[in-house]
Amino acid sequence: MKVAVFVSGRGTNLQAILSSRQDNKKLDVSAVFSDKLDCPAFDIARRYSIPTFSLGNKEGCIIYRELSELLSNLKIEFIVLAGFLKLIPNDVVANFDKRIINIHPALLPSFGGKGMFGINVHKAVYESSVKVTGVTVHFVDSSYDTGKIIAQRCVDISDAVSPEDIAERVLKIEHQILPYVVNKFAENKIRIINDRVVVLD
Repeated sequence: MKVAVFVSGRGTNLQAILSSRQDNKKLDVSAVFSDKLDCPAFDIARRYSIPTFSLGNKEGCIIYRELSELLSNLKIEFIVLAGFLKLIPNDVVANFDKRIINIHPALLPSFGGKGMFGINVHKAVYESSVKVTGVTVHFVDSSYDTGKIIAQRCVDISDAVSPEDIAERVLKIEHQILPYVVNKFAENKIRIINDRVVVLD
């Protein structure tokens, strides 16, 4: 399965996916995209000799309306949003129906939507005084954080002392669940049964 990973930051989830693929010959991370020209995650991609692409309107970037054609030329079969902060164009979402996933640092449908990313999520979680948060991996549709949920894991934050404390705990779980789900897709072990997503053993 030829995968493109979309990132906006340090790329720790990209690194987790790349580390996990050593055990799965069916998983091929073939390209890394970012909405930034000089994304820190590109350094990780280069260490693995993975081509990198920047998206946007600046010089040196690929404009979004050319993204579908580029993905086709690269023979990409699956897209993973691993901390990517922009909406994916509707034509790409349509072309990759049930083949784009995103990781969100909370238990959707709570604490999702536009503007709810990174520390913004953890601040909202902390200020709400909920005792449990977690991580959600979900399908991507045409709006933020509303696609069907594929997998979730919980994190106890009953003794959390700050949003940063929550962020640290959640990130550890992100690094476990995202590679797990990506590898399950590569093994063709994700199904939709009775309108619910099922992960097979």
